[in-house]
Amino acid sequence: MRTLCRSFRSMKRPIPNPNLSKSSSSPSKPKSDSWCVYLILSTNHPIKTYVGVTTNFPRRLKQHNGQLIGGAKASRAGRPWICACVICGFTNRSEACAFESKWKVFSRRSPRKNHNDNLSKQSEDPSLPLLRHRQAALNKVKGSLDCTHLEINWHLEPS
Repeated sequence: MRTLCRSFRSMKRPIPNPNLSKSSSSPSKPKSDSWCVYLILSTNHPIKTYVGVTTNFPRRLKQHNGQLIGGAKASRAGRPWICACVICGFTNRSEACAFESKWKVFSRRSPRKNHNDNLSKQSEDPSLPLLRHRQAALNKVKGSLDCTHLEINWHLEPS
């Protein structure tokens, strides 16, 4: 049964033996940190962004960068990734996933602004239009959900 559980994650784990004392088993994990939604930026051409959900952002970023197993397939091509924004304070996974989903939907629906001035295009950091686009979508999410309990930390300025 254990082999099947490792191969097929959707299967239920075996019921633990109630006769085993808790002290003999491995120490229980501490309660996980609160859920957060993050935005990462690729540093390779073409510049991309990725939005995800986690309880441990440093570990997750290492996964995206291939330093630990478990990164998303969609993020392999953009390696290495850097943190652009982390939003903390979600009460549970469901709330974080709903926020992440809305952010992605608003990002897809919002048209990207084209700059007509070629001079500003040449001198501007190519990541700035993407960050501005994600920030505009984030502002729409903030307008549609109660985000007063959330802490939004931009690590890269989209201005």
